[in-house]
Amino acid sequence: MIGMKHILVPTDFAEPSDRALGTALELARAFDSRVTLLHVWSIPNMGYAESLTWPIEDMQRAARTSLDAAVEAARKRYPKVEGVLREGLEWRQILEVVSDLGCDLIVMGTHGRHGLPRLVLGSVAEKVVRLSTVPVLSIGPGKEVKK
Repeated sequence: MIGMKHILVPTDFAEPSDRALGTALELARAFDSRVTLLHVWSIPNMGYAESLTWPIEDMQRAARTSLDAAVEAARKRYPKVEGVLREGLEWRQILEVVSDLGCDLIVMGTHGRHGLPRLVLGSVAEKVVRLSTVPVLSIGPGKEVKK
């Protein structure tokens, strides 16, 4: 049986991440697991970035504020939730946190992009699934119900 003592939930605060967190909290409740909510922020990579001054402290503060609010809300649903904030490449930081904290499951949302948007923006979830040493549960975007 797969151990589920520590579940990692990467978040970008979008709807798929919220759905992944909900799933992770249900699993954590069933298996009495700890949950780490991870947010990775980075400076946008643009060709003209050298000429721009990024408000790094403001970006980091905004990321911390959003993460703290998400952790507080999650703790109302399940008490064993902690938050971790990292800076860098999302997929790399996710895999490093798994190793650093000894997580044994990743539950993450995916935006479900296809074609050119996926090619341009990449897929963090796909890279994590391919490179992770622990199981990854990928939660796609919700579908609207047609009436």
